[in-house]
Parts: sequence; structure tokens; C-alpha cells
Amino acid sequence: MASIKIKSIGPILFSGLLLISSCSKNNNASILPGSTPTSTPIQYASGVTKAIIDTAVGYSNDIYLWYRQLPATMNAVPFASLDSVMNYIKNYSKDTVLPSGVVRNVDKWSFAIKQADWDNISQGIAGDFGLGIFFMSASDLRVKSVEKLSPAAAAGIHRGWQITAIQGVSAINTTDASIQQIVAAIFSSATATITFKKPDGSSQQLTLNAATYQEQPIYADTIYNQPAGKVGYLVYNSFLGDSASVVNNLAAAFAGFSNAGISNLILDLRYNSGGYVWMEQLMANYLINNSGNGQVMNREVFNDKYTKYNTLDRFSKKGNLNLSTLYVIVSKGTASASELLINSLKPFMNIKLVGPSATTGKAVGFFNIPVGSWYIFPVSFKSINALGQGNYYDGFSPDANAAVADGLDKDWGDVTESCLAKALQGINNNGTFSVATVPILASKDIGISMGSGPVLVNDRLINPRNISGAIETRRHFQR
Repeated sequence: MASIKIKSIGPILFSGLLLISSCSKNNNASILPGSTPTSTPIQYASGVTKAIIDTAVGYSNDIYLWYRQLPATMNAVPFASLDSVMNYIKNYSKDTVLPSGVVRNVDKWSFAIKQADWDNISQGIAGDFGLGIFFMSASDLRVKSVEKLSPAAAAGIHRGWQITAIQGVSAINTTDASIQQIVAAIFSSATATITFKKPDGSSQQLTLNAATYQEQPIYADTIYNQPAGKVGYLVYNSFLGDSASVVNNLAAAFAGFSNAGISNLILDLRYNSGGYVWMEQLMANYLINNSGNGQVMNREVFNDKYTKYNTLDRFSKKGNLNLSTLYVIVSKGTASASELLINSLKPFMNIKLVGPSATTGKAVGFFNIPVGSWYIFPVSFKSINALGQGNYYDGFSPDANAAVADGLDKDWGDVTESCLAKALQGINNNGTFSVATVPILASKDIGISMGSGPVLVNDRLINPRNISGAIETRRHFQR
């Protein structure tokens, strides 16, 4: 294959990897490294031909960050879908994990998706009930989030409500059968009748009808009066959405923090697993302090064929906040653009991390490359900060004594919610976290596991619309 040509299409950056069940069909899961041709006729996935497969293989051999590790026999592997091509190349992604120095395959993110599906997801357009759900324990399913413009929000549902029955079935647990029923009802049904138990102990049954709506990344925007002074709290769920709305709402939120004279800020990214990198950079420019203005924000490093496309972005300070310390709530669901934000700010600010677990560890990015009616996303570059720090494939861990379970039984902004309470504890104790004040719930063992498929709970499917990745669209790849 000839080298890929790159042309500029504007300054927009994007970050995100869709983990959706429809993308895992016909993915040739049995294809292993070193596979050889078979005499059995290949049953190609819908919309896929040999020419399309060959194109995806050619792109991978050219732009994949670890292309030198790909075997010469890859062209002969009997791929039946673009998913199988992307899953195959992940087996050849050995890199050094820092700070441990361990060398292992690190790519969990290369993927393929129908262009029409990606267009909706990348613009933050959803067509469901608007419910995010998570198990607080093996038999306690909670509403973890509600999209503001969704049917769930219109019905008055709030984070923290317990789901006690779905479509009349009250056996809700993390068994395979229950998980399948939950996913079918919450994410794949046009209508669902759900029974909720509210924090006051009352029960309410609601029938929801799926609808199309625009996702809104700001879940909460609050200011608290604390012993240490005024504290801002911003829950930012995704670096996706309508561009004009995002720009205006972010400007309004930070203007409110500045006008209130906050002395500390808590940024809640626990479920923020990606989005437009230009939106991440916009937030970074509001957060960076005066000393970081004009300094290196981030570098992108490509494979040795494309070093001329290595890029450097600098901070351009916005707003009036001049914080020396930033408190960030994180979890395994914190990925990609969110981790890029943390890594970019670390050289210039004291970043305090609070939450249930380390972040995902997405230190690389990719491009949406059109192949037939699909896009493929082979990992194409690394991201490093002003100190040259990258390869954080194990993610960023909570600070000492700052690990605390996700308070799924509380609504956003409740100062007794475990993560928010822990962050406030640190602020009011001059950056020191004590163990006793905020107990870790026994439910902490139920967590998110990211992989090359839907988000999992204890390795069981729970949210087929989650994203995790880093996509750069300032360059367009074409043959």
C-alpha cells in the first residue's frame, strides 16, 4: 500500500472510542496472532468485502503506532470484518508502561464502527431513555446518571435512585441472565416500565419511552461555603456535544466560579471517558494558572513514518481563576481526553486525585479513517506533557488515603456523597486526606472493566454506549 496522505481539515480535535455491542458482531474472535489462510470460504460481515478488508490492513500497516511489530503474514489472515482487523493488531502493541517499566501489549482501543453510528455518537446525539446505571452491590442496581434533556430527566428520575424491577422482573443482579435482561430493557427497548426506590424509601413505577436528545456534558455546577473558603464543584461527563452550547455553558460555569471568588475547585470526571480534544483543551485553558500560560500543554508523537506530523499545543489562559491546586474525582471510567487533561496540567498545578480506582490509562490516540461505509481507528500517536511524561497505561491512581467508593446512593452535589465528601475533606485539611472521615463502602468491589467491547460490571455488560479513546481530526487520512 502507498503511504497515507494527510491533509488538514481544520483545528478540531476529537477524543473517544465507542464501545458498542453492535460493533462486536462478526469480529472473528478466533483469529489469533500468526493465523494462516484457510480453505473455508470467508463469510464477510454485512457491508464488508475483501477489498475493504485489504484497505483496513493496509492502513494498519502504515499508520499503526506499533506497525513495526505487525507480522508480514497479516495480509494472509482470513479477516471477515473490520472489527477483527482492529482486534488482531492489538496483539502487536508492546510498549513500556510507566512508571513501572513493564513491557506489555497496551492497545485496548483500536476499533471499527459504521460511519452513521459514529456520526451520532461523536455529536453527542442519543436515542434512548438517558439513564446511566451501575451496580452498587451485586444485587443493588442504581441510577448513576441522568441526561438533562432525556426522557428519564423529564420523568423526574435522579442519580442515586435504586432500580428494583424492570419490565416486571424484580430479580436484578449481576448474573449473566439478569445482565442480559437489563441491557435489553434499558439500552435496546423503545419502551420500558421500571420501578424505582427513592432515597426516602418510597417506591415509584415509571414507563419510559426512548427518544432522541442532545447530551449535555455539565451534570452539576455548584458552589459551597466551606471552612477553607468557597469551593466550586463541576461535574463534567463528556467532551462531546453541540459545540456552541458547550462553549457557552463552559464559559458561564467558569465565570460563575470567578465571580464567586472560589479558592478551590473540584472537577468531577469519574464518568468522563472521552470527547473532542478541543473541548478538553478549552477546559484546560480555563483551569491552567497564570504560571502555565503559554507553556507546553501537550505533544502528539507519531510512528517513524509520520514524525513530520508530530504536533505541540500550548496553553492560552482563559478566565480569571488562578488555582495552584485542582481536586479531580476519577474512576476506571475516566479516560482519554480526561486523562489528557490531567496529564497536561500536572507540570503546572498540584493535582489531587480522589475516587474509587485508577483511571483507564489511555495515553494514545487515533483518527477516524473511512473504509467503505465504516470508520477504522487504529492507534496512531502518543500524547505526552511538557515534562515528556506519557505511557500512563496503568492510569492515574487516587492520592494516598483518597481512594473511596463511588457514592451511587447519593445525588450529584450531595456533600455526603463519598467522593465529593473526600475531596472536601482534603480541601478543608490543607490537601491532606484522613482515612476515617469518609468510609469506603463494601460495594467498592463492583467496578468498571474496560475492554474491546461494551463496558462491563464484574466482566458483565452494563452500558453499550460508553466511550474511551482519543481521536485527532485535525488530519484526514486518505489513500
